[in-house]
Order: sequence, then structure tokens, then C-alpha cells
Amino acid sequence: MSDVNNAKVGIFDSGFGGLTVLRAIADLMPREKLVYFGDSARYPYGPKPKADVTRFSVEIADYLVDRHAIKVLVVACNTASAFALPELSERYEIPVIGMIEPGARALALSSVGERIGVIGTVGTISSGAYQTKLAELAPKKRLVCAATPGFVEFVERGETESDQLTVLAERLLRPIVEAKVQSLLLGCTHYPFLARAISGVVGAETILVSSAEETAFQVRAELIARGLEARGLGVPTTTYITSGDPTEFRRVGQNLLGIDLCEIETHSWSAGWR
Repeated sequence: MSDVNNAKVGIFDSGFGGLTVLRAIADLMPREKLVYFGDSARYPYGPKPKADVTRFSVEIADYLVDRHAIKVLVVACNTASAFALPELSERYEIPVIGMIEPGARALALSSVGERIGVIGTVGTISSGAYQTKLAELAPKKRLVCAATPGFVEFVERGETESDQLTVLAERLLRPIVEAKVQSLLLGCTHYPFLARAISGVVGAETILVSSAEETAFQVRAELIARGLEARGLGVPTTTYITSGDPTEFRRVGQNLLGIDLCEIETHSWSAGWR
């Protein structure tokens, strides 16, 4: 097996949300070595300007490429995908995979009826990225989008069920409920952790769609197409890195995923980047 085949799959997000994508990739490609960067010191990305999110994304990607020699970069953050994917794709020779196209494709494939919806951060929804892609993939569907600020913060605290969350969800998801959306894309990698609370508001008859599995399929297809997939029998490893508090990252991550995150590395940004 070549050094390139043995290289890691790099994944990053503003915090914990991208762990849903990491888990899907690990389940689909158990031989791959993974490295995950959660930028918890600078979350949430959703309300931040495009220039800041793009700069953060480039900084993390540079770190993963330079320090970990990754063979593919997975931008497991919808806001970063909406804002920074073009620049990241031009910057590196390795494949760069974002969340928008897999998410839109997952919704188009899973949708029933004529009414579909997307919820995401303010940045993701205001970018129009999903609206544009779904107009291409599902032009006959009626699309309703809603920004849901505050959801990410609940997940980052490890609070996936509470009265406060329910009150917020009822207010933010009102456009989805009033439109009687039949299939709803959770357009932020944090949101699958809130699936029970979201379903409780929109109703059990509404299909909730996550893009994590579709993203994993795209990563596998890209690796196979380029001959980059792991082929040996070596023990796969997962490296976790956070820019925040590693103790808190381990506690919340284990609470959300139900698995031991083992050793967590830390990386601190200079004050000027926060």
C-alpha cells in the first residue's frame, strides 16, 4: 500500500456537529485513518461573516494538510461549505468535499410529496447555497427554508433535550410547520443530535433527512475514483483535535456519540484569529 493510500481522511467542523459525518465515514470505510478538527474555540460559525468563516476554514485546512498530510478534506460544516468551498477547492490538489451537494441530493432522493424544507444556520440559509442546488436537483418541489440560530449552541453544551430547547424550536420551526413540509433536511451537522426535539415540533409524519451518510458515500466514491482508498490490513486510527477545552470536548463528545473519544489533541489559535 502506498503512503498516499495510507494517509488520513481529514474532517473539520466548528465543533461537535461534524462527528456525525466522521461516524458515517468510519462505518462505511472502516479501514480508513481519520483526523477530526473541532474548532470549538471559535464556534458558532453560523452568525459570523463570510470572510471570517472562509479564513477559519483555510487555516484549519492548512493545518490538516501540513501537519497530517491528509489525502482528502471533508468540510463537515454547512456554513463553511456554503462560504469557503470554492476557495478550498482551488487551494489544494487533494479532493475537497463539502456538505451542500450531498445534503441536497439526500433530500431530493428521500423526499415524498411536493413540500420539502431545509433548516440551517443563518449563514447557510442566507447564502442561498441549498436553494440553488435544490432548484437544480428538485425543480418541481416547493422549498421552504428556515434559519435556526441557537441550535448549535445547545448541541455544543451537550443539551439535546430541555424545555428551553423545545420553546426555541417551536418558534424557529414555525415556517416549516405552517408549510406542512413533508421532508426536512437537517442542514447543519449539529442538528441530527437534536432530531428528537425537532421531530417533536414538526411532527412524526415529517421525514428528517441527514446528509452525513450521503457525504460518506461521496467521500468513498471520490477515493475509489482516484485510487486513494485504504487497501491494507493495518489498524485504523482516529485522531481528535480541538481548539477548545479538551476535557469539555471529551465529555460532550462522549455524551453525544456514546463512545470513548480517547486521546484528544489541542491546538490554539493566536488571539488575532478569534
